[in-house]
Amino acid sequence: MAAAERAAVMDEFRYGVIGTGMMGQEHIANINVIPGARVVAIADPDTGSLELGQKQANLDGSSCFHDYGELLGWGPLDAIIVATPNHTHAEVVIDVLQTEAHLLIEKPLATTVTDCDRIIDAARGHNGMVWMGLEYRYKPPIARLIEEVHAGSAGRVHMVAIREHRYPFLDKVGAWNRFKRYTGGTLVEKCCHFFDLMTLITQAAPVRVLASGAQDVNHLDEEYEGETPDILDNAYVIVDYDNGSRAMLDLCMFAEGSRNEQELYVVGDRGKIEAFVPESIVRCGERDGGTVTEFEVSDDRIAYGGLHDGSSYLQHLDFIEAVRQRAEPKVTLEDGRLAVAVGVAGHLSIDEGRPVMMDEVL
Repeated sequence: MAAAERAAVMDEFRYGVIGTGMMGQEHIANINVIPGARVVAIADPDTGSLELGQKQANLDGSSCFHDYGELLGWGPLDAIIVATPNHTHAEVVIDVLQTEAHLLIEKPLATTVTDCDRIIDAARGHNGMVWMGLEYRYKPPIARLIEEVHAGSAGRVHMVAIREHRYPFLDKVGAWNRFKRYTGGTLVEKCCHFFDLMTLITQAAPVRVLASGAQDVNHLDEEYEGETPDILDNAYVIVDYDNGSRAMLDLCMFAEGSRNEQELYVVGDRGKIEAFVPESIVRCGERDGGTVTEFEVSDDRIAYGGLHDGSSYLQHLDFIEAVRQRAEPKVTLEDGRLAVAVGVAGHLSIDEGRPVMMDEVL
């Protein structure tokens, strides 16, 4: 699209969505309530998903395509969202990068570090914004915890602990999320969010990963074309960072009876900061005197909570603003690559029963 054409449509921010399964529909639902934004074209090879996306975006069908290549050649689009199954990201994203549209990629960036590198290489010289969709940074209590950490409330960070106790993987088209070869594995598919948060909180580079995990409860009685799912449903992952801090993930996906789905704890030499989702509570504790301050956190900008406590909505606000201001992306492809790499190292650690140095996978 020529610069004049792009400027002409920026008053109405026009999205195309590739992949209208669960997450594609979640993006559409968020965009529907953002003033000045609209989904104008969608693509998905699955007829059922395409029809659901068409209904949700209130489209007449003329801009609804089974082949995403047709979407790429259709009309002026300000931005394209890629929300296809993980193992297709590299192919689809690299094709989108041949256009001039801005791009938001649903997590994870890809299923392997090699494919992440292919995407990053293809993005060099791209005229538009390229934004990695790691929206957990935007959950209000998590955002407040990060703000407190970076303001020095805990002092020098030594330990980070993230617990996600939740329900099993949801049903998706073709059950692609039941198999490691399509997802990259649970530590890539689900936990890239948490490895991104650990790096953001510690403001350091991961150097070593030690993990233990298994598939003990979920999906063992399921079968797809003669195959039983091989996706982990619980794990512990310890990550050491180059500044001496360390982080731990405690994941359980058969823990529906939990008050909070995510709990985050950051401990430094001055104090401790905690965040709880979805209770949306943050606690700040001081070693000196042992005082603890607790407060509820909210964000009045959120018009749609959706699946991720309003974080997807806030992410889109920042994405649109960055495009309009011609600013740098707040979440980069390099952030996405590093989060995938820690997950890959975690799976290698589980498979081989040993610590894995990050330079083995990067």
